[in-house]
Amino acid sequence: MAELQTSDVKRIVEVLLFGAEEPLNLAALMSTFEGEYEDPSVFRGVLIDALDELENDFKTRGVELVQVASGFRVQVDSEHSEWVHKLWKRNPPRYSRALLETLTMIAYQQPITRSEIDEVRGVTTTGSILRRLLDRGWVRELGRKQVPGLPILYGTTRAFLDYFNLRSIGDLPPYANGDASLVQPETLDQPQIISSDDAPETTSQNVAD
Repeated sequence: MAELQTSDVKRIVEVLLFGAEEPLNLAALMSTFEGEYEDPSVFRGVLIDALDELENDFKTRGVELVQVASGFRVQVDSEHSEWVHKLWKRNPPRYSRALLETLTMIAYQQPITRSEIDEVRGVTTTGSILRRLLDRGWVRELGRKQVPGLPILYGTTRAFLDYFNLRSIGDLPPYANGDASLVQPETLDQPQIISSDDAPETTSQNVAD
């Protein structure tokens, strides 16, 4: 069986990425090409080369290839995002500072309980704030802390990482106590046009399986 060339793989991967509703990891891409290669390890290298070439190609096209927790995706780059805003002609939803602070506390100090969030913020965190974060899919319950009352422990989700262009929690920017700048209202609810200027670059040394 003749192996697909990198140029062929690149064109196919580009189509798959544009057509996918969610990020695609290497395992998903490999399964799509099942039957088209003989040596999985060799083809994996071809696939990574194709992704690297696509990343470079996109730099002049107004879109970019980014790697997040769930895999790879194509999105509008920050330089051209304003044009997508004009196309949509709608304002993003507004989130309260309390919600943004709570999300930041959970992201940086997980697993964390509601009372621990209150202690850091210095005010009471309402149940509606946590419920909204849970409903949004950015936060999940991790279990219960083994202390009196067995309070719920909260942490972030893979959807949170994907939305904010992060591969892992370790990619979060340095945290300044009391600073909720991790998330800003104008970027929420528009994942495909989030600026990824601070996101880690896609490289063949760090790819999603």
